[in-house]
Amino acid sequence: MELGKVHRSSTASDDEEKKLGEEEDDQKLSSQDESKSKKKKLGGIKTMPFILANEICDRFATSGSHANLITYLTQVLNLPLVQASNTLTNFGGTSSLTTLIGALIADSFAGRFWTITVGSILYELGLIAVTLSAVLPGLRPPPCPTQENCKEASGLQLWVLYISLLLTSLGSGGIRPCVVTFAADQFDMSKSRVSNRKWNFFNWYYFSMGMATLTALTTVVYIQDNVGWGWGFGIPAIAMVLSILAFVFGSSLYVKLKPGGSPLTRLAQVIAAAVKKRKSVAPEDPKLLYRNRELDAAITGHGTLVHTDQFKWFDKAAIVTEGEATNLNPPSLWKLSTVHRVEELKCIIRMLPIWAAGILQVTASSHQHSFTIQQARSMDRSITHSFQIPPASLSIFGILTMLSGLVLYERIFVPIARRFTGNPSGITCLQRMGVGFAVNILATVVSSFVEIKRKTVAARHNLLDAPTATIAISVFWLVPQFCLHGVAEVFMSVGHLEFLYDQSPESMRSTAAALYWVSISIGNYIGTLLVTLVHKYTGPENNWLPDRNLNRGRLEHYYWLVSGIQVINFVYYVLCAWFYTYKPLEEVSENEIREEDDQKEVESGGISCKRLNDDNGNGEIELPRKDAV
Repeated sequence: MELGKVHRSSTASDDEEKKLGEEEDDQKLSSQDESKSKKKKLGGIKTMPFILANEICDRFATSGSHANLITYLTQVLNLPLVQASNTLTNFGGTSSLTTLIGALIADSFAGRFWTITVGSILYELGLIAVTLSAVLPGLRPPPCPTQENCKEASGLQLWVLYISLLLTSLGSGGIRPCVVTFAADQFDMSKSRVSNRKWNFFNWYYFSMGMATLTALTTVVYIQDNVGWGWGFGIPAIAMVLSILAFVFGSSLYVKLKPGGSPLTRLAQVIAAAVKKRKSVAPEDPKLLYRNRELDAAITGHGTLVHTDQFKWFDKAAIVTEGEATNLNPPSLWKLSTVHRVEELKCIIRMLPIWAAGILQVTASSHQHSFTIQQARSMDRSITHSFQIPPASLSIFGILTMLSGLVLYERIFVPIARRFTGNPSGITCLQRMGVGFAVNILATVVSSFVEIKRKTVAARHNLLDAPTATIAISVFWLVPQFCLHGVAEVFMSVGHLEFLYDQSPESMRSTAAALYWVSISIGNYIGTLLVTLVHKYTGPENNWLPDRNLNRGRLEHYYWLVSGIQVINFVYYVLCAWFYTYKPLEEVSENEIREEDDQKEVESGGISCKRLNDDNGNGEIELPRKDAV
């Protein structure tokens, strides 16, 4: 009996312990489910008002302060046309070049959220500085309405302007490469999910930016020309403050991906490892190359890059030598790289020729808008008897064309093209960019014919020597070239940005977005060089780009030169696109990751390793993990 009681009591206690254990397991599972559900609640469409509010206000501030800056430099600071135009392109190039620094900071250690925040603050400081330069009389020269024998801005006045432009350039470096990728981080951008969506994120992102630019060109530019430059620069500064507040306010809703370490360091490690093993012979079977998903976990979110046969010399970096296979210590990444890291380098190398094609595209259009504004200032801008359209506001026609083109592209062109190509996007990024290149050539050719027409009318009315006179030709002759530039932007700019995001390694997307702006930077610098050389070597009498009187210039010849550059660049691009190989990606599901993590470690060759099974049941060896740099 007693034994029976003892037996029953011990059994009961065992049952209670099992129940307690089961309850603890249930609690752990429920807590894990809660944490997963919280993670799933982050991101999504609800974050877009905060992120896009930041970018919209930023674009509004940028467009409002820079779109009419050529007028401020030539009419208020009294700078010569070529010097003013080169100032804009130089600082435009600088603001684009700093994006590479911002992207590296974001991808390496700071993350995109804090990079955007700090960049926005720096940009705001620059806007405040340029507003002060417009408000304080001592920071600008005396007015010169005749534009003859004008006193130019002093060194101090120019330095105040340069410092403000430098601050905005540094701020842009933190904002531009990170906002679009940070916004894309809030969605599942894997190919399987993107193909099922009926909308293209990059189209709608660009649409929002276009609306902000349109608002700035219609309101801020009018205020600058008719109310004053203090309010004209002050309103963008206020908009930038609102953008910072909106972005920070939504902080708790964002998906904030942890930076995966310096991408440049990883690329350097692959190159160093390949050089050290340059005499080694890579195995014929690429599955024998080094793989380690645990090591690459921080830089692979939607999938691992698949081995490709291009640039096979870099595969040497992933060769596992006998010494590394028998060494109990984790391998050094400067001596042994994973296949994924090797493929990251290959992706960047493959993208560079396509990326480079965008440089001369920017060179061709870097000065067109500044010259066009000067053309518009000499033409009849009357809409009614009492209202004239500001010269810088002509860009609204390009923006309106771009906005309507994006909607038509998304709703009409893509569904029709999809029926013929079978591509969920209608056409590929490369095809889209190619159309943009061709349309931009046509826009430049039209620009040259319009300038010939403008000068013909000026000669007919004996106004060639009157730079401030109004020529009896409607400013709306300039509208077709703006519309063509808008169409080109729908195809080229959006396609270029989508290409860089889609084809870059996942952990380098901020850096890839920075490449978009770096191409703009280099293009602007080359544009400055081109204009300087044309101005210097076309002579003082028949100069193509004169300092004060555009009527005596040969701007149409400059447009023909630019058209020829674009044609050569288009041929180069077609060749590069023809031979381009798209990035192969192996998308890994959560179930596959769990199964892989559940596999037991085995001893092979004296080191601890994991055996991964592919779809065919073939084993792949992983060496021990070493923390990534």
